[in-house]
Amino acid sequence: MTAGLGDWLSSAGATFLLIALAEFGDKSQLVCMTLAARHRGLPVALGAIAAFAILNLLAVLFGAAVAAWLPESLVTAAVALLFAVFGINALRYQEENDDGEIGDKPGRNVFATTFLLIFLAEFGDKTQIAVAGLGSTTDSLAVWLGATLALAATSLLGVYAGRRFLNRLPLIWIHRVSGVFFLLLAAYALSRLL
Repeated sequence: MTAGLGDWLSSAGATFLLIALAEFGDKSQLVCMTLAARHRGLPVALGAIAAFAILNLLAVLFGAAVAAWLPESLVTAAVALLFAVFGINALRYQEENDDGEIGDKPGRNVFATTFLLIFLAEFGDKTQIAVAGLGSTTDSLAVWLGATLALAATSLLGVYAGRRFLNRLPLIWIHRVSGVFFLLLAAYALSRLL
């Protein structure tokens, strides 16, 4: 029983770390920063967290369904390939001068605006695909919880302190760490095949 809980917590923790690193400085965090600069932070944070909770649920359900239909070796190889591609793309990241500006929105619909912006921006994004991949190889609930907590944390950071923090820490280094982590997960998935 203890080993099962340990594996579950390990899956949730690894998912949290992977998704938090991958999402830090991404467009959804910039959306949260921009909206929070003009509106109250709570509706922005709640809208983002609700969108991510639903997106992650869809991703883990898809990943679990794929895992049930396809041989484990094929799913693991696909996950390794996806993580390798994400890692290489993150390592190739070049800083842009785009500050993620978003048009002014009415104050009373901030929750809905944030929800829709995050949902549409992140649907099919690398983090959602990563969550689907992880959901196909490990406990779906652990992956959903780890990913949702990670995305909630990055959203809250974007709402409350992201602007100051990102001005001090080069975004390129965050992407490099994320890239290395994705490549390590790809190597781990490949080692499971062998």
